[in-house]
Amino acid sequence: MTCYAGVDIGTTTITAVVVDAESGLIRGAATVPNATETTPAEMRKEGRSEWDGGRMVQLAAGALGEAVAGVEAVAGIGVTGQQHGMLLVGADGEPIGPFVGWQDRRGLSAADSGTGTYVDRMREAAAQAGARGCRPTAGYLGTTLYWLKANEQAPERPFTACFMPDYTAGSLAGARPVTDPTDAAGSGLYDIYEGRWHTELIESLGLSVDWLPEVRPSASPVGGLSALLAERVGLPEGVPVFAACGDNQASFAGSVSDYSGTLLINIGTGGQLSVHMSQADSTESLEARPYMDGAFLLVGAGLVGGRSYAWLRDLFREIGRAFFGGTGDEDLYAAMNALAEATLKGADGLRCEPLFTGTRKEPERRGLWEGAGTSNFSPGHMARALLEGVATQFRDYYGEMEACGAGGRRRLVGAGNGIRKNRLLRDILQEALGMPMAIPAHTEEAAYGAALLAGVGDGYFSSFEDAGKVIRYD
Repeated sequence: MTCYAGVDIGTTTITAVVVDAESGLIRGAATVPNATETTPAEMRKEGRSEWDGGRMVQLAAGALGEAVAGVEAVAGIGVTGQQHGMLLVGADGEPIGPFVGWQDRRGLSAADSGTGTYVDRMREAAAQAGARGCRPTAGYLGTTLYWLKANEQAPERPFTACFMPDYTAGSLAGARPVTDPTDAAGSGLYDIYEGRWHTELIESLGLSVDWLPEVRPSASPVGGLSALLAERVGLPEGVPVFAACGDNQASFAGSVSDYSGTLLINIGTGGQLSVHMSQADSTESLEARPYMDGAFLLVGAGLVGGRSYAWLRDLFREIGRAFFGGTGDEDLYAAMNALAEATLKGADGLRCEPLFTGTRKEPERRGLWEGAGTSNFSPGHMARALLEGVATQFRDYYGEMEACGAGGRRRLVGAGNGIRKNRLLRDILQEALGMPMAIPAHTEEAAYGAALLAGVGDGYFSSFEDAGKVIRYD
């Protein structure tokens, strides 16, 4: 039995799994809360998102140790996680300051001089530099680094600005962090078509390529598990650790067995619709992202998803607390789903556009409820209309994908807790997208995909699509 381990550094949880490469079965798994946020309350109100990167690595090592317990041997370790955000690492390999997460909005603040935001300035600079494959966005590594430099908060001593999964892989191997194209693309500074850090753009922003990690091909070895971490994890020293990949790409690798015929929808806190294409161009709403095999994923990445439904749950909780003596922490999802299921399709004319936290293109945009009347503005109607609104966002994404040549998909694969825990949402999505949905038998798709990445890097699988053949579906 040949097994590979995968680690996923998520925003809410950190997960490790061990996958039997022959059968595709999970031989061990562990998940721990990512309770490492350090953002002061007043800064959180300003849209800041700061975390303890060193503590995240400790939690990842603990989860990995728990997952591999009882497994006879692990042939390699793959890592994935938040493919946006930024951690500064000093020459000694230790973090300088906090990990600034992907939800950080400081890039949307007004620049010190002139008009527009820091993101606006970066996009103008990208256009002037001809950086077609760079799309700076709030929360991206490049945006946060630019903000620090513009506000004279960049360290004076040598540092590397890296992604959290890259720092985790480097820490496991006792090596300097390196990155791969799937993560580098999440910086806004890496040209996905030219396959390089876009030096002209970087220098025009007053930044330096020397501040960025080396980009290696996906599934490249970073090093062997260090003696210190090997003892803690319970694996032999020297087990190969491979360069981390983006979590969207890892989820695709860990969910999809048929690359040409499948549409992947992943709903967790937010949501993503992804298709695999040999060539892809970004549009105003869709983002072309490098995939580990040298091709691309065309992705509709929305801020609608689990957080949208959670917002409605929190509204109902607050009503209960304010008027009926509720505690404010009731588990209301089952009741919301039951009420929504009892409501007819179309919610009797109530329509919800669940953009409560804006879109990536229009971060200041907000949601709306339309068509409310005395007979259709009940909890059940609101829950039904919100779920249908989420499905509408993804249906619109797929319509744009079809216009880009990504039509003809035969099967929908669903991943993420938002899909697994809400049968009504699954039904609504199947109808909206017009295809049946399959769900992987395993629950941690990104960590599973990271384990398959290790199998590709180790040579057990000939390709990522070959690795996907071991995936089983419910």
